Amino acid sequence: MKKLVALLLAAMMVLSLGSFAMAEEKTEITLWTYPIGGWGKEETVNEIIAAFNEKYPNITVKVEFLNYQDGDVQVTGAIEAGTTPDIIMEGPERLVSNWGAAGKMLDLSDLWTEEALADISAVSEAVVAACKSPEGVYYEYPLCMTTHTMAINYDVFEAAGALQYLDLENRTWTTENFEKALQALKDHGVEHTAIVYCGGQGGDQGTRALAMNLYSAQFTNPEHTAYTMNSEAGVKGLQKLVDLVNAGLLTADPGIVAGDELQLFANGTANMTLAWNASNASTYASQVSFKPYAMAFPADDGKPELAGGIWGFGIFDNKDEKKVAAAKEFIKFVSDDPVQGPKSVYATGFFPVRASFGDIYTGTEKESFKEFSVFMPFLGDYYNVTPNWPVQRTEWWNLLQRIFAGGDVAAEVETYINNSNPK
Repeated sequence: MKKLVALLLAAMMVLSLGSFAMAEEKTEITLWTYPIGGWGKEETVNEIIAAFNEKYPNITVKVEFLNYQDGDVQVTGAIEAGTTPDIIMEGPERLVSNWGAAGKMLDLSDLWTEEALADISAVSEAVVAACKSPEGVYYEYPLCMTTHTMAINYDVFEAAGALQYLDLENRTWTTENFEKALQALKDHGVEHTAIVYCGGQGGDQGTRALAMNLYSAQFTNPEHTAYTMNSEAGVKGLQKLVDLVNAGLLTADPGIVAGDELQLFANGTANMTLAWNASNASTYASQVSFKPYAMAFPADDGKPELAGGIWGFGIFDNKDEKKVAAAKEFIKFVSDDPVQGPKSVYATGFFPVRASFGDIYTGTEKESFKEFSVFMPFLGDYYNVTPNWPVQRTEWWNLLQRIFAGGDVAAEVETYINNSNPK
């Protein structure tokens, strides 16, 4: 009996030493990140990694910065070549409904502890729902969120007498008052009020939100299984945009995307932007010579439903348990740590998904970002997880190009729906 006990103790010592050795073993992981605020800047990410390495000195994190022009192509190529990164930072439309649905991502349910779930649910149930597949598999662990808005050139609106059509306290306006404001700007001699860009998918959340809210259309069904802009309200909203363009009150440009439109807004060529948020407000702050004023999209009932952005982390299934373990430690550190977590969110320019992080902007150089907190109650359904999302995004800007070129709106919307909905 004593001999058996001795053998068991020896075995336990070996296992303990083995576990200790694994904990001390150096591991290298890779992180690919899209330009989510400061997470698209090398110096910012290096600071975050340095803080991580103070606690985990044996885990090296190599970073590659993606953009929205060819980032998806890079990821697709890596998937085909078997060279995907360990961690990737983006939103549910990619992590959940694209790569997760394709079986390329790992289930992160173990990160969703009861504490984390309660903390995130207290901010938004929509965030929780967006991070998991219809089957309930969590492919994303979220860090931050925001609502996407539009913005106006406050100075020009004031000079044109158009501010009377805005609810400045709540940052809302009705569809009727939106049209009145456009007319006031044109009467004032403004050449470009707003530009409906449709040269690609960049910033398409803005054109979708504008078309949807004009007559309170729903972009998908509640189950997120089908796109529904062929509803009466959806067609009516798109027809209104065409009518406003034909009347010279809006400009449609099939050659530009949101990045181009934002630059035109910043230099005063356009007097509204459809692609505004706290991060963009910071990016263009040094370029504008006027007061940019964030606004919700116009809605017929004055109650907008804004598109939201949710960003976080996913782990590719690279069949390496040590790298997976290291990747999870990195994600937990930057997302959950009570000191680093708020700093990680602050770097994005967006808002925490955790209620416990509270207000991260008061008393900082980004205090003006609090301006955007007024829009959080307007966060609408996170429909980006609907199947065929990448297909739909291409079909959407093609639809806009066709209707602004003279195509019948109802017929072109049906083509868009037929091409976008899962067969």
